[in-house]
Amino acid sequence: MIVNIIGAGLAGVEVAWKLLNTGVKVRIFEQKPKKFSTVHKNPNFGELVCSNSLKSESLNNAEGILKAEMNILDSLVLKCAYRCRVPAGKALAVDRDKFSQCITEHILSFDNVEVIREEIKSIDLKEDEIWVVATGPTTDGEFANWLSNLTGGFLNFFDAVAPIISGDSIDFNKCFFADRYGKGTSDYINCPMTKEEYERFYKELINAEKIEMEDFDRKLLFERCQPIEEIAKSGEKSLLFGPLRPVGLIDPRTGKMPYAIIQLRKEDENGNMYNLVGFQTRLKWPQQKRIIRLIPGLENAEILRYGVMHRNTYIDSPKVLDEFLRHKKFQNLFFAGQITGVEGYVESAATGIFVGINILRFLEKKELVALPTKTMLGALLNYITTSKQLKPMYANFGLVDVKMGKKEKREKLHKICLEEMKKFLYMLK
Repeated sequence: MIVNIIGAGLAGVEVAWKLLNTGVKVRIFEQKPKKFSTVHKNPNFGELVCSNSLKSESLNNAEGILKAEMNILDSLVLKCAYRCRVPAGKALAVDRDKFSQCITEHILSFDNVEVIREEIKSIDLKEDEIWVVATGPTTDGEFANWLSNLTGGFLNFFDAVAPIISGDSIDFNKCFFADRYGKGTSDYINCPMTKEEYERFYKELINAEKIEMEDFDRKLLFERCQPIEEIAKSGEKSLLFGPLRPVGLIDPRTGKMPYAIIQLRKEDENGNMYNLVGFQTRLKWPQQKRIIRLIPGLENAEILRYGVMHRNTYIDSPKVLDEFLRHKKFQNLFFAGQITGVEGYVESAATGIFVGINILRFLEKKELVALPTKTMLGALLNYITTSKQLKPMYANFGLVDVKMGKKEKREKLHKICLEEMKKFLYMLK
């Protein structure tokens, strides 16, 4: 039996990786490079369209626990992330082009994979084939219409990405390398601002022209990727407690904490490109250049990629899917990735691993399995398939139902989650 996977993003490639390694015949449908969404640029698999960071690796952090669980389950995404990482303190950041190339090479190395570079417009749900929808949050066109009819309509939110600038256009006489509180290996470039510089920056930011979005609703903005100009609307000092917060950073030129800080993170191993951390935006492009050049050290910044906003689409999973991320009516149709309502690179990839595990069991005529809810991934899957009012969800401590205080949870939860995941893996074997 052939398994058809629509979409070779982070979720789709994890499904494929799990199946290909066991000899299952896999057919991947990927519309790139014939058709790109508004945010996709790279023809390779596993493209990162927003940040190049896969978040923290610390086991005192929910994202770190989720990564550790994925490592137990043999994640291709993490395998390539470690191989293509760039310095970013405690975060796992990657050279996005090398990362996508790594994933593509791993998938194409198998003889039992067929890749069809075409846009899928609908699915003929034959019982002798399995289908996986991993088309991601930018699902559109005829397939989106077909899928909407199948699932009873979509839910939506708005997301934005930050600009990337050229490393050789940064004036390093006005900025410094450091991580907060002196931790890490000083991987971030910090552009300090005085009170006067911040106030001028803030005034220009809130008055800058924005690109209009069809059906834009501020209430539908995702909290982790809010445009910087929307955060600024909350008040003149709102950015000082958000992306421009200076806490834990000392300017070596003054020996003092600056009034505000804008941080830059490496996009590639050689430092040719830098991402403006927390600077997601939907400003018009000339406005982005003008305002970025108000930042000390970036007066001559060359912008390599401008920030953009896009609509993210996902299905109402509790109504449509069972606990295995399988359609409640069509037993040979699975879903993986952000289309299910998870949010984040790592979360999307993790759902693909889970779907791959259950498709293998389906093919072997074994009973499908749910993950323990005392794992981070199991708790996340439980949320997106049972929530009464689904909102995009990323890994967090609140999902895991264990009776612990906040401090104790941060210190001990990883032990519970990883032990449960190891038991799950042993059960599979």
